[in-house]
Amino acid sequence: MDVYEAVTSRRAVRGFTDRPVPREVLERVLSAAAWAPSGSNLQPWRAYVLTGGPLAELKKRAGKRVVAGDPWDEREYEMYPSALKSPYRERRSRFGKERYSALGVSREDWEARQRAASDNWQAFGAPAALFCYIDRDLGRPQWADVGMYLQTVMLLLRAEGLHSCPQMAWSVYRKTVAEILSPPDQLILFCGMSIGFEDVTVDYIRTGRAPLDETVTFVEDSVLQSHAE
Repeated sequence: MDVYEAVTSRRAVRGFTDRPVPREVLERVLSAAAWAPSGSNLQPWRAYVLTGGPLAELKKRAGKRVVAGDPWDEREYEMYPSALKSPYRERRSRFGKERYSALGVSREDWEARQRAASDNWQAFGAPAALFCYIDRDLGRPQWADVGMYLQTVMLLLRAEGLHSCPQMAWSVYRKTVAEILSPPDQLILFCGMSIGFEDVTVDYIRTGRAPLDETVTFVEDSVLQSHAE
């Protein structure tokens, strides 16, 4: 699989089979992902990988919290600004509509939306999950580095025939995750990531992307020439 195919075929898969992901594949992916760029080579990511019994226990504990209606853990970072402006507000709204329409869930059916959201904390049935932390003393540039690392991981997973789903949703159950992982206190859980082989029987709608001219501006020689005239 070439890079272009890996990029365009990567998506947030929300349905996995229980087929195990070999340890050697995960090690190969994460060893290569370590070459992701970071400012001054800080490598600010700290990843934990769960499979087998530990992942099953995490899913069990998270499931109990969902059923009990436990309040979410207080956030350690803001997932989205409280008031999204245009065009981000419209993009987020469009995603939600597409996501729940694919599940046959109406906007007004809050209970069904909650049930669908709870699949996050079962890792959508995936047999492997990665949890990515960052030191709480680091700044925005290092958070950007973590994003580049995670994207590298996801593209390498595609090269191995695997799929993934990055999930900031795990941050609201961070204390339950910490019960299993025992991370150092100075680390913040940024996100989880479900990893596995796609369950092709699960329906989905591929979310679109903004046209290029909405997100990219080309500044070419003709612009400089017009300024000079």
